[in-house]
Amino acid sequence: MKPDDLHDRARAPGPSDEFLHDVVEGLSRAQKTLPCRYFYDARGSELFEEITALPEYYPTRVEAAILRDCAPQIAARTAPGSVLVEFGSGSSTKTELLLSQMRDLAAYVAIDVSSSALEDARKRLRDRCPGLRVDTVVGDFWSAQIAPDLANAPRVGFFPGSTIGNLEPADAQALLQRFASMLGERARLIIGVDVMKPASILIPAYDDAQGVTAAFNLNLLTRGNRELGADFDVGAFRHVAIWNEAKTRIEMRLVSLREQIVHVGGRAFPFAVGETIHTENSHKWPAEIFDRIVERAGWRVAAQWTDPDQLFRVLELRALA
Repeated sequence: MKPDDLHDRARAPGPSDEFLHDVVEGLSRAQKTLPCRYFYDARGSELFEEITALPEYYPTRVEAAILRDCAPQIAARTAPGSVLVEFGSGSSTKTELLLSQMRDLAAYVAIDVSSSALEDARKRLRDRCPGLRVDTVVGDFWSAQIAPDLANAPRVGFFPGSTIGNLEPADAQALLQRFASMLGERARLIIGVDVMKPASILIPAYDDAQGVTAAFNLNLLTRGNRELGADFDVGAFRHVAIWNEAKTRIEMRLVSLREQIVHVGGRAFPFAVGETIHTENSHKWPAEIFDRIVERAGWRVAAQWTDPDQLFRVLELRALA
């Protein structure tokens, strides 16, 4: 679930300017949308951490088990003095599975939109990985920069959680190309990728019985009210998760429970009963489709690991050039 975002500037377009633009543009469409990258304010980050612990939400649990098993192999293939760069690090809990085996790193670089999550991770890693240099970068995947003094070190990217599945295929390819550019010629990328499975498993993972995912989705509206002065009646929307068989993806939506008008940025947006706001996609690509995206982006699959039930894949990609 977890996506990227852009953060503060002064009066060149700032975060609220961009947020407002994206909300107005999204609500102006025939199929109303809100970008999923805005899920992750402080409350959204807290709710996502709760989601990862839910019994229905298999990706975090299964991926962690795979990483626990394959971390020694990944570490053995990593040159001493390398830099581990994590995109969308959050709490960095999965990262510890790699760091426990990668004892000769020059640095760990954590990139995330949540400054509080980065600070919490820094404090925890200071205690658990004494002597490890930890650089934190608040920002999105597209504009983040790594410290110049690490420019010549081999880089290993880490992109867990199947966040790549939030993107359309062309955007996923573009992001992988961006990673290749950022990581450099000798780059490797460890990436988690969710796979096809029955809707009976997928729907509960994105619409849990406790309603945590619903709160996570609805928090987008709360954030719009707080930061943009919008007047969403949060109680007049309901979270749903839909399996789109044709596009092999889960779609998260917010459904209007009544006729209503929402005001944002001086604009009025009418909603009919049952009209939806599309907030997130989570693609479950067949292996052959995702591997083609990888190749078109300038990578090759060098190794892969999965769980006994083949619910999830962890891939090691190597740059072609």
